[in-house]
Amino acid sequence: NSRISISCLLPASWHFSLSPVGCPRVLSTSLRQILVIGALAAALSLLYYSLVVIRSKYGRASRDKRFHRYLARVTDTEATDTNNPNLNYGIVVDCGSSGSRIFVYCWPRHNGNPHDLLDIKQMRDKNRKPVVMKIKPGISEFASSPEKVSDYISPLLSFAAEHVPRAKHKETPLYILCTAGMRILPESQQKAILEDLLTDIPVHFDFLFSDSHAEVISGKQEGVYAWIGINFVLGRFEHTDDEDEAVVEVHVPGSDHKETIFRKRTVGILDMGGVSTQIAYEVPKTVSFASSQQEEVAKNLLAEFNLGCDAHQTEHVYRVYVATFLGFGGNAARQRYEESLFTSTALKNRLLGKQTGVSSDSPYLDPCLPMDAQDEIQQNGQKMYLRGTGDFNLCRELIQPFMNKTNETQTSLNGVYQPAVHFHNSEFYGFSEFYYCTEDVLRMGGDYNAAKFTKAAKDYCATKWSVLRERFDRGLYASHADLHRLKYQCFKSAWMYEVFHSGFSFPVGYSSLKTALQVYDKEVQWTLGAILYRTRFLPLRDIQQENFRGSHSHWRSFSFVYNHYLFFACFLVVLLSILLYLLRLRRIHRRTLRNSSSPSLWMEEGLPPQKIPGPL
Repeated sequence: NSRISISCLLPASWHFSLSPVGCPRVLSTSLRQILVIGALAAALSLLYYSLVVIRSKYGRASRDKRFHRYLARVTDTEATDTNNPNLNYGIVVDCGSSGSRIFVYCWPRHNGNPHDLLDIKQMRDKNRKPVVMKIKPGISEFASSPEKVSDYISPLLSFAAEHVPRAKHKETPLYILCTAGMRILPESQQKAILEDLLTDIPVHFDFLFSDSHAEVISGKQEGVYAWIGINFVLGRFEHTDDEDEAVVEVHVPGSDHKETIFRKRTVGILDMGGVSTQIAYEVPKTVSFASSQQEEVAKNLLAEFNLGCDAHQTEHVYRVYVATFLGFGGNAARQRYEESLFTSTALKNRLLGKQTGVSSDSPYLDPCLPMDAQDEIQQNGQKMYLRGTGDFNLCRELIQPFMNKTNETQTSLNGVYQPAVHFHNSEFYGFSEFYYCTEDVLRMGGDYNAAKFTKAAKDYCATKWSVLRERFDRGLYASHADLHRLKYQCFKSAWMYEVFHSGFSFPVGYSSLKTALQVYDKEVQWTLGAILYRTRFLPLRDIQQENFRGSHSHWRSFSFVYNHYLFFACFLVVLLSILLYLLRLRRIHRRTLRNSSSPSLWMEEGLPPQKIPGPL
């Protein structure tokens, strides 16, 4: 009868055989090779599939994480969970010229990756409103009575103390940073005010407040902080492998071997206030200077700093150009322009015996006022009457000399040094007057287009004042636009245009300027950049705590994906080892079969026993 017989030579091998009557032997040599190749192919396919699935899964997870991080910044309006023990807090007081404001920030524990910055956000109260408070007057008003400064600022600190959990007070850093108003005071008065703060505040509040936490910051520092805040909110300090993200080649400042890296392109900022105009942008490559004098000036305009928590890591080292131009704000520029008109017109009247501007019947025809708009300016008790002609191009010509440009290379307003901007690979945001000029009346804020802006400005200037007033009364302009804005919109449009294109030398075809009031529906203050910069070493504390928990948990948290790779690699090695071991044992067993003369072996083959001849 046909039968299947199995010989188990444990633990050495398994031997399968079938009766030749029932079916052919399955484990023939060629079939065994096919099975081995098939098993190897299956193992390799499984490994490849696993790697592809894991990579796509975690790649998608990484992209989703980035998306949710951006989404969190856009929709970050939830109340801060003060019961979360892993939440940290920081406080910045902005002591400006007209008043002081306090900002409370919060952030979760650092993720332990030294390449990432703290995820700092503005704290929000139970009503989901930002924790901000302002008081007046400015701190510089106490120059003659510095002993009253701590009492003046106490309501702000009490306000912050009510919102920050009591258990967190001792580890919450407090920074009191003074700006424009304090800068103009003598150094002795500045020192007296700061000493009163450093002496009295620790007595009444438990915040982390050291000598370096209260200071008068320069305009350069303020500009750097503003640049940091904007780029942080826009996510430009995050690492990316996304091919759609714009990158820039950077020569890392301070590196001896001219290290070059590629990272996300940061944005520059333009901010035109009422009194001054400021520009700040990253200078990614090493700069050259036309003269030694220019190099000396540049040292005061270029700031190099490391935002990372590790001073030896260069991926967050930035070189930023910051320049502030007093007198180049919208209102200050108009005042300079009017003073010039008054002086030049009075001189012409004396020389030529004319009466231009002396009365409303013979006004000075001002191309920078809308058509038929009337205005008066005063100087030394004398009046000068103006009437607008609304000539935008002529207005631009008249204000060009106020740029104070020089023939020296790489200079901007007032002949101040300005490193080259890579216009083909750059992006700028324009704030304050850049936004008001384009949006309040012209209603074209956002992406800036010089040709469209020029046409809209020309049309506005050439429109009769009576028509503009009618449109204003009908509510066709922005809600916060007033008659002052309407009257000086023509001048400010020309001034903004000239500062941007003539002063800072941006080409007319430049299309990467966005004018904005807010970023992601939030007004970004320089205080955000200040807290980011001043707490940059705090992640070291969290990283050290992570390391202290043990290398096993560290490996598990940071190498989860790689453990999968390792598992499947080990699986493949073990599978191949088993197959090779079985083949080896099979050869040994077959060799034993050939050399053996035992009758039992013939029985295992299902054949009758053979007679073995005896010795002769």
